Amino acid sequence: MAQTGRPLSPHLQVYKWQVQMVTSILHRATGIALAAGSLLILWGLIALASGQDAFDSFRACAGSVIGLIVLIGWTWAFFFHLCNGIRHLVQDGGAGYAIHQFVRSSWMSIGLSLVLTVLVWAYVLVGGAA
Repeated sequence: MAQTGRPLSPHLQVYKWQVQMVTSILHRATGIALAAGSLLILWGLIALASGQDAFDSFRACAGSVIGLIVLIGWTWAFFFHLCNGIRHLVQDGGAGYAIHQFVRSSWMSIGLSLVLTVLVWAYVLVGGAA
């Protein structure tokens, strides 16, 4: 076998980071974050069913700076996973496999998830729903 100076088994140090790679990794990571975040939603629902004192303690935690960061992050994870999942459904139908379409739809998943997150939290924080 000829010595080429290249590694035999490619790894992350060899590949150039691309938006498609990032969205693939983020799709898996947001799925995990959504599963973990659903425990927070469950805590809120149990606190709501348990009475005013329990729900007040949940609201105090969720309304703190760290709580808001977690909730905004969970909202973005939800919207990114949704947008990227729709992108995957379109690709499962056989469309969007050209490189330029793949890159464009990857960026659209990221951008649309950010826009939807900002819209929801603008409504929550400005609209008085918080």
